[in-house]
Parts: sequence; structure tokens; C-alpha cells
Amino acid sequence: MTSLDETPPVIQTPIKGSATTEGSKRPLSRRLQARFMSVINVPMRAFLGLPFATPLGGRLMLVSLTGRKTGKHYRQPLSYVKQGNVLLTPGGGKWKLNLREGEQVRIRMRGRDVLARPDLVSDIDEIERLLAVMTAANPSVASFVGIPKRPDGRLDRIRLEAAIRYGFRVVRWHLAETDLHPASARRVGTDPGGD
Repeated sequence: MTSLDETPPVIQTPIKGSATTEGSKRPLSRRLQARFMSVINVPMRAFLGLPFATPLGGRLMLVSLTGRKTGKHYRQPLSYVKQGNVLLTPGGGKWKLNLREGEQVRIRMRGRDVLARPDLVSDIDEIERLLAVMTAANPSVASFVGIPKRPDGRLDRIRLEAAIRYGFRVVRWHLAETDLHPASARRVGTDPGGD
């Protein structure tokens, strides 16, 4: 029992949709989403790995990664939005920890393999700008990212800062120069690096 002079413990109520358990880092909604995605990713790997374009390939790609600790090779389905010569991906999962800045990664996209160099964006203003670009091109990005908008249309800054603290990033994939002009490289009798 506590005496009347002692201050009772403060109990903080989590923000709706972000309930956390003691000792956990991510909100419950994000942990449930991660579990769901791990189940759905099994058939997605098969579909996205096909040697021809599928309707899923317009917004999803399959990234080949190597575990930084285990050395194990695996393929991660990821959403993307194309902006000029780069691809943008919201990076909320642990998969991004296996990326090394400047090191090319193989991506299966629309039935073919391409190489891309990842750039992990951590600046809050740039992340907000890139999320706006991605959401404009693919509105479902907003539901996966899960950061609510304020009445003025901008992202809730406090929630965005919290997401970045927990490791959220945007990955900007720079396609290899040879992958920018695939049609010319596929023409019979042409040498893309020749005279």
C-alpha cells in the first residue's frame, strides 16, 4: 500500500492505433502488420519471381538481399513508385538493415532483373516530401506507412519523428545505367557498349 504522501504512478494511455506492450519498441498495429506481411510475402515471392511481367509488377518488386549477420540470401517483396530514374520504397521493415549504401542490389521487376544502388533517406523533411510523391502515385502507400495527416494535409510531425526514431526510412533506388534503356539493349545485333 502507498501512503497518502506518495505520488501515485502515472499511467500513460497510448495513442489510438499504436498500443504498445511493455518492453516492445513498435506499436501493436505495426507488429500485426509485419506478421500479416510475412504470411502474404510467401506467395508474392513466387508471383514476382516469374520470368514475365504480371499485373503485380506495376507496384511491387522483388529485392535480393544478403543478411548482414547470417549471410543468408533471401528475396523481399517491396512496393515501389517510379520517379524519373529512381524507384522509391517506404522502408519500415527490418529488411533495410541489410542494405549497404553504394552497393548494388539485384531487383526482379516486371519479369526481369535490374541492378540498383540504394540510398537510405533519413532526413525528416525529405522523407515527408518523398512520402507525398509516393502517396500521390500510389494512395495505398499511406495505409502501409500509417502516419496520419494533419488537417492542413501534411503528415503528423510527431508521429513521423517517432517512426524515424524506430528506424523508418525511405529507400531511393538508383537504377544502373544499363537498366535505364532496356529496349535498346534487347535489340538483336546491337552492342549497348560498342562503337
